[in-house]
Amino acid sequence: MDGTAVVVGGGIGGLAAAIGLRRIGWDVTVVERARVLADVGAGISLHANGIRALDVLGIGEAVRAAARPQYTGGTRTPGGSLLARMDGAALERELGTPIVGIPRAVLHRLLREALPPGSLLIGTEVTSVDRSGPGRVRVPVKDGVLDADLVVAADGVDSRLRGQLFPGHPGPVHSGSTVVRAITEHPVLLRTDFELTWGWGAEFGHIAFTDGRAEWHAVFNSPPGTRHADALAAMRRRFGGWHDPIPALLDATRPDAVLHHDIHELATPLPAVAEGRIVLVGDAAHAMTPNLGQGACQALEDAVTLAAALAGEPTVDSALARYDTERRPRSQSVARAARQAGRMGQQLTHPLAVALRNTALRLAPSRVTVRAILRHADWSPPSLG
Repeated sequence: MDGTAVVVGGGIGGLAAAIGLRRIGWDVTVVERARVLADVGAGISLHANGIRALDVLGIGEAVRAAARPQYTGGTRTPGGSLLARMDGAALERELGTPIVGIPRAVLHRLLREALPPGSLLIGTEVTSVDRSGPGRVRVPVKDGVLDADLVVAADGVDSRLRGQLFPGHPGPVHSGSTVVRAITEHPVLLRTDFELTWGWGAEFGHIAFTDGRAEWHAVFNSPPGTRHADALAAMRRRFGGWHDPIPALLDATRPDAVLHHDIHELATPLPAVAEGRIVLVGDAAHAMTPNLGQGACQALEDAVTLAAALAGEPTVDSALARYDTERRPRSQSVARAARQAGRMGQQLTHPLAVALRNTALRLAPSRVTVRAILRHADWSPPSLG
């Protein structure tokens, strides 16, 4: 089965969905509201399930070449004491690949380059779709209307198309945390590929890149909408006394490179991720907290599963029913696990609870950490035929 699709949203999930649909013979247009593709953003870790999805999409090798494997790392206290060690080699033995770190902008560029010129319309916002016609969907854009057999809603956590499909759903809610992050301006001497540090209601982490630079992020409990006139200075005040290399990471960062976003999630699961000829992928379907590093990986799983369903089913309707059956339970389970990981990790503030958590982490053998990652990363993608 082939057809015509409009993908609303040119982020990781939307571009991956477009690549998957094109690989099964569909004609695809991606509509992105941003007027300029500035390739901004911080860093991202990709687990084995995300890498496997990228392999099916045909760009896994390009991503591996641009990414840095995460063999060394772990979780520490603000004073630098090791709580748990990450065994990237063990993960590679189990899954065939370690976790890798890559600038989000590089991943986005590689996805975009896998699409033909002209398939991406930028500076075009889609706020609703018309489903009145039988078997077709009309997508109003600034220069007219796009007719499609399918609309892929990849318009993020604040998805307007999700709101149109499920007007009674409460939508995203604030998780209780906010994130400040950046990529360093120049290389930083790091002892590990990846690291998290857990304090009281706060986390600081880094991801090392191939060129020696690094992404750092600070996640901490905060009311929504709280902002700082100088976010970098605020991070120095809060985290500057934590262990090395945290001060060095902050010192290697330009103030104008710092991003600050509140973390929102779909705490109330959706009753479906497809309705009529509209299907949700990525954050539009299952926005989750970043505590498992699975947000982008789940979006990549969505893209491959959607393409496989459309390639294997006789009708769009049956394909979307299959997609919903395969994706909704898994993605919502991962979202629940991410929420729980945050509550037991970064969000903990009570001294006794923090002490008990730290003791449990110190006593747990390394294979426990490996099994926890395998629980979500060991996913086998479907074939596109």
